Amino acid sequence: MSSSKTLRESLEADIITAMKDRNQARLDALRFLKSAIQMEEKAKLKTLDEAAVLQVVVRQVNDRREAIRMFTEGKRDDLVAKETGDLAVLEAYLPPQMSRDELVALIRQVIGEVGAIGGQDKGKVMGKLMPQVRGKADGAEVNSIVVEMLESAG
Repeated sequence: MSSSKTLRESLEADIITAMKDRNQARLDALRFLKSAIQMEEKAKLKTLDEAAVLQVVVRQVNDRREAIRMFTEGKRDDLVAKETGDLAVLEAYLPPQMSRDELVALIRQVIGEVGAIGGQDKGKVMGKLMPQVRGKADGAEVNSIVVEMLESAG
């Protein structure tokens, strides 16, 4: 995906490439994402801007991660493999992901900004933190680091 193109332009170009390459699994994942974006636009009765398109991508990535978790628990390796493939395709549309060290540093900063002193302050920390990391980090990972840091602080 080229950074000078919008997410939508990249998606359209990647769909054409997947068709030419006869890569059906990739094509299916890309078409599903395009469909999710179009459904969101119909629901909101407007064309989505870049940030809103990214939110759809993030939601789709989170849905795949949850499906992988559930199919793994259900011992459905065939479906885990399909969802894992779809996830890899979708993750290419996310901005660069933050490392654990970057997350820890940002969380430490936010904890200081909101004056959090223990687990009861998790809501304040997450409320300020999530808009800063949306699309750049897995929410479940962010949550577990916040809990870990607040428990060790309290």
